[in-house]
Amino acid sequence: MLRPTAGSGPGNSGKCVPRVPGRMLDRPLLSVTWRDNLFAHWRVDPERVRQRLPAGLDAATHDGSAWLSVVALVMADLRPYGLPASVGRSFAQVNLRTYVEPRAGGERGLYFFSLDASDPIGVPAARALLSLPYRRAKTRAVRRGQTVRFESRRTRSDPPPARFAAAYRPTGEAFEADADPDEAFLAENYASYVDRGDRLYRFSVRHDPWRLRPVELDVRANTLFEASGFEPPSDEPIAHYGTRRSVDAGWFARVD
Repeated sequence: MLRPTAGSGPGNSGKCVPRVPGRMLDRPLLSVTWRDNLFAHWRVDPERVRQRLPAGLDAATHDGSAWLSVVALVMADLRPYGLPASVGRSFAQVNLRTYVEPRAGGERGLYFFSLDASDPIGVPAARALLSLPYRRAKTRAVRRGQTVRFESRRTRSDPPPARFAAAYRPTGEAFEADADPDEAFLAENYASYVDRGDRLYRFSVRHDPWRLRPVELDVRANTLFEASGFEPPSDEPIAHYGTRRSVDAGWFARVD
């Protein structure tokens, strides 16, 4: 049964640093459309997150907590920047991420513990060239009416095993995420970080600010936490549906 999850944000006591979604990318690399976006967020002890981060990153907190988020979506028409959508590749993807700040100062952003996808070309390429923690998985997202049924199961050739399955349906009116500090902390992030050896690099993306909708959500399986060394969540997530976004992604740059 789908359960409504809207109406309970992380609280208003946290600090949210404004982002600049419309900024120019120095070296555009890829274009893609993100659709059928599910955001599901859980509070976690900041120390648990810090233990699993590279030395140059610290856990960003909001309302006294660090956060782990599962984001399921369809990557539609992924292609090199400047080429038409007709040459792109489309596939379902789910990731487990947290929110970080560089210890040396800089923009708050994301750190991915895993990205599971079925694309046989993109997964090994992103892992080899960009050092992103992509894993091969059998993924699919099927829409019937307003309901999306999402399933992902990591393949045996790419351990540790992990599965995520959920049904979700947007409800209610869309609202601007950046108008609320709570939602902005969890959704409005335009940088992500990756460690390559002993060096830290940043990726940037460009898209319009998120418009979110309340969502009814039924999580049927989620072992992404355990696969990344975290205890499985015991409470209900804060969850939203993100409307379609056209995205440009830039090449990575070293963080000094």
